[in-house]
Amino acid sequence: MSTKTISQEIEKQELDSDQQRFAELDKIIAANKGQAGVLINVLHKAQQLYGYLPREVQLRIAEKLEVPFSKVYSVVSFYSLFSTELQGEKTIEVCTGTACYVKGAADVVSKLESELGIAAGDTTEDGLFTLKTTRCVGVCSLAPVILVEDDVHGDIEIDKTAELLDKYK
Repeated sequence: MSTKTISQEIEKQELDSDQQRFAELDKIIAANKGQAGVLINVLHKAQQLYGYLPREVQLRIAEKLEVPFSKVYSVVSFYSLFSTELQGEKTIEVCTGTACYVKGAADVVSKLESELGIAAGDTTEDGLFTLKTTRCVGVCSLAPVILVEDDVHGDIEIDKTAELLDKYK
């Protein structure tokens, strides 16, 4: 198979995948249309489907829900749980609330940035991790705290961050 044929096949597969996801998105919108809080609910489910909320998805939601794009965009940009950029398979959040900050959260962030080769807010090249900072997560007695997906890791020691990352690779 020639290089051109392979690239054409890849493009076709990507197009088919996009069409399938748009069809699934349309089903989500139809199932939720007319319900209270429909926009946030649809955005949440769309983000689960896509992994983030690119502009074309926001535009489709606005069109299908018959709301202005500006309203969709304002909700997406207001709530921190929504992302307009593709996230890694696993999200690592370092609490930078007062208790965690005092107990070295900034050093933990720096160490993770170094180990992952990215800055806070970015995603690793392999798409495995997205590193974020977040405000208080409510477990100040365990400071400093890292959340990896739904797992809470407290009393983080800087020299143990590599071990923690290895658990999630």
